[in-house]
Amino acid sequence: MDPVSAPALTDRHRLPAAPRIVIKVGSSSLTDGHGRLDPDRLRALVEVLAARHASGGQVVLVSSGAIAAGLGPLGLSSRPRDLATQQATASVGQGILVAHYAKAFWDHEIRVGQVLLTAEDTVRRGHYRNAQRALGRLLDLGVVPIVNENDTVATDEIRFGDNDRLAALVSHLVHADALVLLTDVDGLYTGPPSRAGSTRIATVTGPQDIEGIDISAHGSAVGTGGMVTKLESVAIATGSGIPVVLTSAAQAAQALAGDDVGTWFAATGRRASTRLMWLAHAAHTRGRLALDDGAVRAVVERRMSLLPAGITGVEGDFEAGDPVDLVTADGTVVARGLVGYSSAEVPDLLGHTTSELRAELGPGYDRVVVHRDDLVLVRRRPRTAPRQRQDVGLS
Repeated sequence: MDPVSAPALTDRHRLPAAPRIVIKVGSSSLTDGHGRLDPDRLRALVEVLAARHASGGQVVLVSSGAIAAGLGPLGLSSRPRDLATQQATASVGQGILVAHYAKAFWDHEIRVGQVLLTAEDTVRRGHYRNAQRALGRLLDLGVVPIVNENDTVATDEIRFGDNDRLAALVSHLVHADALVLLTDVDGLYTGPPSRAGSTRIATVTGPQDIEGIDISAHGSAVGTGGMVTKLESVAIATGSGIPVVLTSAAQAAQALAGDDVGTWFAATGRRASTRLMWLAHAAHTRGRLALDDGAVRAVVERRMSLLPAGITGVEGDFEAGDPVDLVTADGTVVARGLVGYSSAEVPDLLGHTTSELRAELGPGYDRVVVHRDDLVLVRRRPRTAPRQRQDVGLS
């Protein structure tokens, strides 16, 4: 069956039969009270995943913990705040983390493969296809891929920001049947779990089920993802047809068995193009193209490619293949796409038809600026400060 059109699981009780599941575990579920990697907690998780693997289910593990694993060897008492030290700590800790996983899984005669991704890797056509192909082949070979953000080389501008969102995007990338988010709480509650009267929400069928819920709690001292980021990743996954279970690492076995633990988030959308999914949720745009009214209508209403004649201005520093925002005359973002020219080339194209460009500049300059297959529409919002994320909807 075509993965894009495969029906989503509609019931948590069907989870044991799901062929392919992505499981994300946070740093707080792998560390001790001092924020250091706890091998016993890691092995307990591997026991659960190995049992799933032995039953014939494919598992992709998105694991935080590289920075936490590097704290001890570097003599650091807490997660560093500056990016350079975070990168250095992740560099030391990633090898330690994967070594522990490799040993724990090998005790069950299961091999693992390390896959490190940055957001930059996933917005270019060739790179995302390579990632998809590599992950698929690892699974075909019976290997458990262990995915993490490549903190050592990622910069503030090209970070996923947290592994919750990375896990949702990887779920879509590998056409997973479900995503399981393991954290230090056993589900979504009507209020802070420590507050008297707060109760677990067993099932969420859509955003209306959690309106007014207090989710303001921050992440742990060794991690970056609080409940807000988890629900954002839930929205990405469920909106693309992938149901999610949110629960604690201690309840991982029960969750995979389909028991009534944690919170089940039903799929709310349908599966869409994987590449557009990555563009919508992983891309940090490198510039802006201002469109005239006719081009806005062509892109938004008629879903056409962007031609040079409809562009009135250009901002930013980008190369061909980079993601850019498409904006109206007043700066409102209406779409996001992969541009076919560099920022140095675009000014010479403004206002010209493709036939004029072919005559003046020669073959190769008569192509579209952004092809319709490389476009996603954005729910209209006013111009914002640089690097602030926009709400993106797949067209």
